[in-house]
Amino acid sequence: MTASYGSASYGSSAERPPATAAAPPGPVGPADDTGLLAALLDGMDTALLALAADGTVTHWNHEAEQLLGWPAAEAVGRRGLTGWAARGEDAEAIESALLAALRAPGRQVHDHALLTKDGRRVLVRGQTSAVRGPDGRAAGVYCVFTAVHAQIGLERSLALSEALCDDAPWSVLLVDADLRPAVVNTPAARALESGRDALLGRPLGDLLDQGAEEVEAVLQHVLAEGEPPGLSDLWVTLRAPDAERPRRCWRSGFVRLASPLSEEPAPLGVAWLFQDVTDAKQAEQDGALLRFRTQQLQRASRAAADCPDPREAAAVHLDYALAGFADHALVDLVAPAPGRDDDGGAGGDGAAVRLRRALASPAGSPGPCAVPQPSAVPVAYAAGHPARQACARGGSVRTSVGASGEDGWAAARRWPDGTVHGLCVVLRSRARTLGVATFLRTPARRPFDRADAAYAEEVAARIAAALDLAAADDGRGDG
Repeated sequence: MTASYGSASYGSSAERPPATAAAPPGPVGPADDTGLLAALLDGMDTALLALAADGTVTHWNHEAEQLLGWPAAEAVGRRGLTGWAARGEDAEAIESALLAALRAPGRQVHDHALLTKDGRRVLVRGQTSAVRGPDGRAAGVYCVFTAVHAQIGLERSLALSEALCDDAPWSVLLVDADLRPAVVNTPAARALESGRDALLGRPLGDLLDQGAEEVEAVLQHVLAEGEPPGLSDLWVTLRAPDAERPRRCWRSGFVRLASPLSEEPAPLGVAWLFQDVTDAKQAEQDGALLRFRTQQLQRASRAAADCPDPREAAAVHLDYALAGFADHALVDLVAPAPGRDDDGGAGGDGAAVRLRRALASPAGSPGPCAVPQPSAVPVAYAAGHPARQACARGGSVRTSVGASGEDGWAAARRWPDGTVHGLCVVLRSRARTLGVATFLRTPARRPFDRADAAYAEEVAARIAAALDLAAADDGRGDG
């Protein structure tokens, strides 16, 4: 490049040599690098101009032509920038700033107001450096420049990237095309309970236990099709070999990253932005569940009011309670003790209480709860059965074998096959224990919790009132 600089000045445009940047490519060898130099200059993504020590333009690349409109044939060979690439009142200061790089070490950064060929002013930001000859003396300068708005946009993008990858309010995880974390900011590392460097390059399956397949499916869709509309809530569980982790809800947004340097953008990966909204989501779900259960209680009360038989009213309450709550339900009443004719309440020893079936939901197919014929034969519950425990405690008893189930667990408790979760609630009316209502769930549902027990106790109170009324009617009829 030093051979292109000299002290000769050119006169009229007719005497100017052809532009160096426009030289046709030819065979490249050790002694002839003109074609290679022209290709390099024209292939740059930023504009470039070079000046000899006397201010003569020696190089002008294609990007400079795109930005200012002056072709290389009209720019190379001009002395200075006055009257064509800069206004007269601006040109002296611009040329002085450019040629000052001959005497200054390193790069000099300046903002200049240049002119386009159609007369518009363009504010550019350039970096100017000296070009030294074989003897080490400065032979000229070159300046690479871009429009200030483009430079500011680049700097803003870099600043945004740095801010997102530092301490942004949202967690940011940049995933490469192989779905492995490439950049992790501090909140994301905190959410994944690991260090930022420890997460890089690891498969998502090593980080997430539940929800990893769903996350990978979304990432693959974004890489192939683009960003999904709106945000999505993803439920995940962190992988922990030593303890069970709670489920977390991450409100997530995805952005596909593509290289701006290729004609057809090639995906570089996906930016996954997420925020933990578990508490808000859980409160929202709890509120919706409470509203639904309240509405079910109201509907059941209105429907039971039209039942002429109190036992049918009790069955209606049980039917409405099953919706969205359990898969099966049983109601067992306290059988009369030997030597007694009434259906008095249970004694103090719940383990000795005998229970007979009063209501039951269909175990094989959905349908209304059946009201079986009264039977004096008690249900063969073993000692320590949850229903017997509920009678002894006068409260609720929850039991579960886990989602995987255990052979013979349900059969040993005289419950339908497939049952893995049980909730037994005592039936109380007029200070007496009338029996037990049992709600059962299959592996498709989660175990019963305290909120479920509170709802079941409310249902049991209504069932107990109806069955107590039925027993009173039977007593009056027998009298």
